[in-house]
Amino acid sequence: MIRLGAAGLSGVVAVGAHCDDLAIGAGGTLLTMCLARPGLRVDALVLSGGGGEREQEERAALAAFCPGADLRLTVLKLPDGRLPAHWDEAKAAVEELRARTEPDLVLAPRTEDAHQDHRGLAKLMITAFRDHLVLGYEIVKWDGDLGRPTAYQPLAPEVAESKVRLLLEHYPSQRHRPWYDREAFLGLARIRGIECHTRYAEAFAVTKLTLDLEG
Repeated sequence: MIRLGAAGLSGVVAVGAHCDDLAIGAGGTLLTMCLARPGLRVDALVLSGGGGEREQEERAALAAFCPGADLRLTVLKLPDGRLPAHWDEAKAAVEELRARTEPDLVLAPRTEDAHQDHRGLAKLMITAFRDHLVLGYEIVKWDGDLGRPTAYQPLAPEVAESKVRLLLEHYPSQRHRPWYDREAFLGLARIRGIECHTRYAEAFAVTKLTLDLEG
């Protein structure tokens, strides 16, 4: 197993197609990074949900998932499930984000995600952030699109528990969904933990990775 650290990590870009995507897919990783590095800059972009209850949920949730961070969150109003029809607006938002950031790490959806909004945003991100490490997070859903991850972030048990607690606390609009529960979130984290020899983990897809092995 190869372990890559991030001792010099100072800036992260995190994007989601919908409010709660980031917290579900990478909430434990955000907690881990922000707790370890107070003042970490997190530039977050969410394409839909702006101007209403969902945006309020997202702002409160990401503040909790990024404790002590320099969090800069933008929530747009693109219609849920219609990203392909609003491609120009989504592309412009991603390009604007790229123009004002130079992150050490990018968290985004997977390019293999079955949801068209997730998949579309993923493709925009790997094009705009060509020279960055882009980790594609996973979101469990009825499509059954979970694959074989290539990167893992182990989660301390208390971080995994905090992730689940914050998800259930900050997104009341989603509690009616049959998959939105403790068992689903902690169960996937346990499976990914088994795969990387730890108790819990979040898993990611890596589209491209450039190595520097001179040292």
